[in-house]
Amino acid sequence: MSKIFEPLRLRGVTLRNRYALSPMCQYTAKDGYASDYHAVHYGRFALGGFGLMMVEATAVSPEGRITHGDLGLWEDAHIVGLARIAAFAKSYGATPGIQIGHAGPKASIQRAFEGNGPLNDADAARGETPWEVVSPSARPVADGWLLPTALDANGIAKVRADFVAAARRALEAGFDVLELHYAHGFLLNAFLSPLTNDRTDEYGGSFENRIRLPLAIAREVRAVWPQDKPLFVRLSAVDGSSTGWTIGDSVALAEALKAVGVDVIDCSSGGFGVYEYPNGYAFQVPFAAQIRREAHIGTMAVGIIVDPAQAEAIIASGQADLVALGHAALHDPHFPLHAQQALGAANPDAAYANWNIQAGWWLNHRASKLTQLGAWSPAPAATASSHKD
Repeated sequence: MSKIFEPLRLRGVTLRNRYALSPMCQYTAKDGYASDYHAVHYGRFALGGFGLMMVEATAVSPEGRITHGDLGLWEDAHIVGLARIAAFAKSYGATPGIQIGHAGPKASIQRAFEGNGPLNDADAARGETPWEVVSPSARPVADGWLLPTALDANGIAKVRADFVAAARRALEAGFDVLELHYAHGFLLNAFLSPLTNDRTDEYGGSFENRIRLPLAIAREVRAVWPQDKPLFVRLSAVDGSSTGWTIGDSVALAEALKAVGVDVIDCSSGGFGVYEYPNGYAFQVPFAAQIRREAHIGTMAVGIIVDPAQAEAIIASGQADLVALGHAALHDPHFPLHAQQALGAANPDAAYANWNIQAGWWLNHRASKLTQLGAWSPAPAATASSHKD
């Protein structure tokens, strides 16, 4: 029996399997609004068999956007477009989730496919001008990047309120899973990391001070996010540099987050400093395994997980509770359904029984014809497994 296709119950929500769509920015919104593009894009993964369909990083405020193309939840008018996405996911058996965040010192940059650096004159000529960015300290991400303003008490209070308000809107939009973004060099990651936080007040210095704001936001969001719905945190388990935030720090933070009602740590890495850790196949799985083992909290593994047997082994060995796919999902939006066939978990008499009926009926018909010709194989060629986790 396949472990990755066993349902997972988190509070009052049951995911149909352990495959999650990793939140991947599309940089295609205008003024934060979800469009037809987003509805079609995310609909593919609901049809593709994912248990959890996580919508990309969605800004809690205009200044919290990474780029001009980010989705937003800073005003009520954003709810309608996102509600359409959540409703479609539910109608085809996927659980809709959404990640909310604030880009902090990495805000006000170009879209990834337009340079992924600070906005410049060419961007301004298109009407995309920079805005003021904020961070725990007045320190740019790197040479040539915008100099952020260090948040004062009023600014910190606004960030806290913005996360809570965005969480309320995510609930109204119909999402069943909420994820807080504490990774990849964005605002709350910048508070956590000693490489970027040199404050001397209650939000800087000691580990307890550096986790104060992220922990407060998790606590306040949990208070408004229903008790029967799970709360995730995406965490950079380590900074790029080994002199920064460590896996031991992540275990301690995960324990504190669990105590305030967080259910799953989505284990990524990096954000500050040159990356000094191994980065081959499934390179972040050991972080998920250690946090799960030592903090006794659910984890989601992500990072160069490319085939079904590799993902199955992660779940079967108890290294994580969920496997998130990003690039692999873009390459094959039907990855979970193809994996079910490759692992022998599909109905042998109707290999496409779990596909949406509009496609599954035709594909089963095709399979019977190919079987008559001696050419049918339920496992796509790309699913051959040779990678180790």
